[in-house]
Formats: sequence, C-alpha cells, structure tokens
Amino acid sequence: MKAHPAGESDATQRGTVNRQEMPRRRWFWAALATTLTLPALLAFAAYRHDMHRAYERITGKSRLIASPYGQIEYSQGGSGPPVLVIHGSGGGFDLGELLAHAVLGDRFHWIAPSRFGYLRSTFHPGASFDDQAHAYAWLMDHLGLQQVAVVAISHGGPGALLFALWHPERVSSLTLISAGVASSADAAQAQANSQGDMLMTIFQHDALYWAVTKLFRKRFITLMGAGDEVSATLTPEQQQQVDEIIDAMNPTSPRSAGAAFDNRAAMPNERIASIRVPTLIFHARDDSLQLYRHAEFAASRIAHSRLIGFDRGGHLLMVVEQRKIRELLQHHLIEHAGPRSWLDDATRR
Repeated sequence: MKAHPAGESDATQRGTVNRQEMPRRRWFWAALATTLTLPALLAFAAYRHDMHRAYERITGKSRLIASPYGQIEYSQGGSGPPVLVIHGSGGGFDLGELLAHAVLGDRFHWIAPSRFGYLRSTFHPGASFDDQAHAYAWLMDHLGLQQVAVVAISHGGPGALLFALWHPERVSSLTLISAGVASSADAAQAQANSQGDMLMTIFQHDALYWAVTKLFRKRFITLMGAGDEVSATLTPEQQQQVDEIIDAMNPTSPRSAGAAFDNRAAMPNERIASIRVPTLIFHARDDSLQLYRHAEFAASRIAHSRLIGFDRGGHLLMVVEQRKIRELLQHHLIEHAGPRSWLDDATRR
C-alpha cells in the first residue's frame, strides 16, 4: 500500500483531484450544450432568413382597393384577353400569379386577387362565397373590365362558380382545375375534410408550417392530396415546381383567416345547375383532397360543360399534366373570348 506524503491526508488528495476534474467537467457540459443547441440555432437562423425573404416577396407587389366587402388585394400582368385567376387554399395573389404563369403564359392579361382572409384582403365574420363572387365583380368594375374568363383552382372553385352564377354576363368562360364544388357526408369526404382541417391548423403559424414542410415534406405532399404514387413519378422539373408552390405559401399566418374561411363556408352545391357559362373541368381521379366527385357533380349539373379526367395526378394535377392542361385551357379561353380585339391580339402572339 502506497504511503501518503508527510502531512497529506486522504481528504486533501481528494480535493486536489476534484479541482483538477472541475475544468474538464465544465468543458464537457459546454461541449454537450453546444452540440445540442447548435442544430436548433442553425434551424432558427434558417427560419428567420426564409421568413424575411417570404415577407419581402409579398411586400409592394400588389395593389389594394376599397369595396363594400372590405379591402381587395390583387396583382395583374400580361396582355391579351383578360383572365381572372383565382387561387386555392393557402394562396393569395402570389399563388394566383404562379397559376397564371403555369397555364396562361404571356398570351393573356391575368388578374390575380387574394381571396377573403388571404394576405391583405379583408375577411369579415359571416362572409360567404357569394360575397366573394360579388367582390370579383367590384374588382372588375374598378379595372374597367366588362367581361373576363375565369380560371380557378382547388378551393377557388366555389367563389368562381358563384361568380358565373350571379354575374354570367361578366364571365366569357369558366375553367375549374381540381376544384371544390359540393359538400357530402360520406367516409371519403370525411377523410378529405380531416386533411383540410390539419392543413388549416398548420397554416396558423409561420414556424409550424416552415418546420413541417422542411422536415416532413413528403408527408405534407400527401396531406395536400397527392399520394406516394404521384410523388414517386414526378420528374425533377415537376418536383421543383411542387417545391416552389409549397415554399411560396410562406408566410402562412397572413393566409390563416382565408384557410379557415375555406373550411367553413358553405359550398355552392345544387345551385350550380343554373350556370350557363361554357365550363371546362380538369380533375384527377386519385385526388384525395378535392375528390373526383366534385368534377363529376359539376359536369352533370352545368349545361355547357366538359370534363377532362386523369387517372393520376392527385391534387398536384396542374403540375403533373401542365402541358396538356395549358394547351386545352388556352384553346378554351380563346374560343370563348369576349371582344374581338382581344382575340386578334392573342392570335397574333
């Protein structure tokens, strides 16, 4: 047994060892804390950067007008026959612009409003899709447009249908892409409603939407109504378009009132049987967010309608079948365009 140096006790030795270990322990805990917090700090920095760009992207890019329905936000561009482009849930004028560029190109003068509760457009409690339809007419009056073609996607469908119902003289043609039309109470619709409720919850907070779409993008695409079969067959270009749409919904909190409105407002249902506007309907049979029966219902009730169904595409049909939709849609718009001067201008392009 080793003897202690003269005058040195066991307690003294233990104290010396402890003092030597303390700096090491501090470094250990500091390193551990850094390891644990560094990803969080990097994620927070990335979130702040993305949100700054997102808010900057929607600032100063649109106009506002006052109306009996509150403020109406819109943007416009292009030249040719005028087309009112109506975004879906999670959108705004900026998502309307994306739709316009995807299916219209530069042959048309597009007008992209933000619907009630989206970005800077007012939402009043108790508002309906009928009110939204009348707001479109007010916007047209402001712009000096007597008649427009209407292109609507997803939950932009109900207001577009009612616009054609209430103001048929203002609508040269109507096109519905993966659009909502009527309510139902069966199991498939209950599942679609559940997906809509979850999306509405995610849209409430910028940070939640950002985190979900960064960490669980594939799952989010499924929630948006496109299954694994659709995701697996997207080309790199199509995947880029899907990513652009998802990222363009940032920031979501200024869109949350609109998403809630979409989930609660009454659908047009049987009233669409009075529509006489030439109507073109695109829809995928595997759409789990806006079920194919919406398209079948619209086609069976609207007298001058044509349904073009696709077996695959889900709620991302606009991306998956963009080329075909664009070709058929543009032909439909020009065929039913209003004043001849617009048509001649479009044909020369």
